[in-house]
Amino acid sequence: MFSLLRKEINSFLGSVIGYLVIVVFLAITGLFAWILPDTDFNIITSGYATLDAVFILAPWVFMFLIPAITMRSFAEENKTGTIELLLTKPLTDFQIVAAKYFAGIIIVLFALLPTLVYYGVVNYLASPSGNLDHGGIRGSYIGLFLLGSAYVSIGIFSSCISNNQIISFIFAVLITFIFHLGFDFLSNISYNQDLNYILSQLGMNAHYSSLSRGVIDTRDAVYFITLTMLFLSSARFVLEKRKW
Repeated sequence: MFSLLRKEINSFLGSVIGYLVIVVFLAITGLFAWILPDTDFNIITSGYATLDAVFILAPWVFMFLIPAITMRSFAEENKTGTIELLLTKPLTDFQIVAAKYFAGIIIVLFALLPTLVYYGVVNYLASPSGNLDHGGIRGSYIGLFLLGSAYVSIGIFSSCISNNQIISFIFAVLITFIFHLGFDFLSNISYNQDLNYILSQLGMNAHYSSLSRGVIDTRDAVYFITLTMLFLSSARFVLEKRKW
């Protein structure tokens, strides 16, 4: 499994797409957070020592960049026929899925780590220095990582069901959008309060927002882990069907 994981990481970093995703993520969040003056996200002009701009923008940027990372993970294997060779290796289907999943997670971490520089700069600029909601920022980073991990699992599943990378990309973006905002939208048009609550809890946004407030609730973590395992298990099921 670890040899496959190394192969997948080398595949990402050996091509332009891995670096492009990291650069685009940092460029978009950096532009809105520090450079573009006429936006509500600019940290300098807002006068508030907060990283809310990054944590509001990041899920939307990830919604397109993570599917771009994962779209080739299985779609390319299906298209070239190398999936059959991969399935003959002494690995279980879930180990194959997990290796590709963890490779995607590592790329997400590579994209997030440089944003710690933003944290240091805002911490320095605060008046007095260090006057930040450190708990909220830690919770936001945890929430963003869990959100990214769920996005990666959705991308892996979407790549499993097609041999066309573009179709995999579109399908992954659609599913992530539905889970991120679709359930929230449905909860707002229903007149049943109990149903509204259930629908909102099915969506990622409610759990991500809760973590972003610095409240590390195990229910939010369990939600993201369950959603991730659901899509990884679905990807494994699709692989198993090839053997029938």
